[in-house]
Amino acid sequence: MLVVAVVAAVSLGGGLLLSRFVISPAELAAGAAPPVAGPITAPIEQRVLENAITSRADVTYADAVDVKVDSTGLAGPAVVTGRVPEVGSTLDAASVALEVAGRPLIVLPGDLPVYRTLHVGLSGPDVLQLKAALSALGIDPGDAASDLFDSATSAALDALYRKVGYPSPPSSPDAQDRLASARSAVENAGSALRQAQTALSAASRGATASQRVEADNAVREAQRALATAQQGGDAAEIERCQDQLDLALARRDELLAPLAAAAEQAGVDAAGSQLASAESALAGAEKDALTVLPSSEVVYLAALPRRVDSVTAERGAVLQGAAMAVSGARLQLAGTVSETDAALLKAGMPARFTTASGNDYTATVSSIAVKKPGASGSGGSEPGSTDAQKRYDVLLDPQPLSDAEVEAMKGSNVKLGIPVQSTSGAVLAAPVAALSAGAGGESRVELVTGTDPATGRLQTELAPVTTGLSAGGFVEVNSKDPRLIAGAIVVVGR
Repeated sequence: MLVVAVVAAVSLGGGLLLSRFVISPAELAAGAAPPVAGPITAPIEQRVLENAITSRADVTYADAVDVKVDSTGLAGPAVVTGRVPEVGSTLDAASVALEVAGRPLIVLPGDLPVYRTLHVGLSGPDVLQLKAALSALGIDPGDAASDLFDSATSAALDALYRKVGYPSPPSSPDAQDRLASARSAVENAGSALRQAQTALSAASRGATASQRVEADNAVREAQRALATAQQGGDAAEIERCQDQLDLALARRDELLAPLAAAAEQAGVDAAGSQLASAESALAGAEKDALTVLPSSEVVYLAALPRRVDSVTAERGAVLQGAAMAVSGARLQLAGTVSETDAALLKAGMPARFTTASGNDYTATVSSIAVKKPGASGSGGSEPGSTDAQKRYDVLLDPQPLSDAEVEAMKGSNVKLGIPVQSTSGAVLAAPVAALSAGAGGESRVELVTGTDPATGRLQTELAPVTTGLSAGGFVEVNSKDPRLIAGAIVVVGR
């Protein structure tokens, strides 16, 4: 009983003591005095000011296109036999993108798609494009300003095929056989002409010098015999010697007379005509055998090099549809801005972007173009809306990135900032709310100069300033007042 009484007495005393410190919210509010009213202040800062256009951008590879093979000219099925590229590999000028039916698909720079096989005698813009592509590779195609496919262009194609490691394609499968036959015919016709010319030369040569001397000697011998017979007076002998002299003279005249070689000359003419025909046939065979560019062996891609994004072709399978999809080999940022913001942008302006991981990078504006109505893209309007016509596509080239950064960044969406106005460096900047206008329209700030010791209130003084660029809630200020420095306190509200 005594212990219970002591505990009860102690508890009662403690309760009375604690009740002195317990105050209800109403009593607390009633007993609280209002705070002393005073200004809201902020410091003047030293900082770089800039106005920037903010948007979102997709990180992607530029100009994605499908690579297709024109298999209409192939003799058999378009079987993929090799050279299937890996995703992520790069295609450049003179690269072999694929091997179809044992033949290469050569990549060349150009905008015009392939629509026909090129051979000697054809002309057109596709020939000009081919010559420009060959020239870019350091291969001489002849007259690059001419749109005619000639023998020089064909020779340049031979050099191209040697460069990629494949034999040059003839214009037709039997062209080489016809060329060999034509060359053999020319050789045979030339041999026949030489034989005919030898026969004509032999027939037209006439008497030799010794034959002429021999004929003259025979005439003189007959003349001496006749003179001797005339001195003897024997009529019969004189008549015989006269006959011998007439025979010697006739033989000498026959020997020295021009020879008739009509048959031999006709043989020469016939052999020459045959050779001319054979040479004409050879020229035609050589033209047919000149290297052509089959439509199935070339693909033109603009803005090389290109990155292989996906591959649908499989080795050993018949090619159907697109063989692969390629895009620009470098990353680009693709975003959209309003018409008002687009008016402030121009190619070459620096920019910055922030990835989802918080890393900051720099970029450069490469182009600004009107966005097509209904086109998709970061920051664009819904297809069919009128606002889509007021949006502009902005493409930017990021700073050089490592392979790891490219892999981490591609396909993502980033925050984009493009400064359109900026101070040249850190300037004195005051909050915009600190500015007020004087009676004469001059700008000024209310500078905190100290504290009243008696009341504790802040003491302030108006200081005139000149303003510059305003951005991000701050404005550049300049003043002759030496107290306006970084860290000085100004009033921004009450």
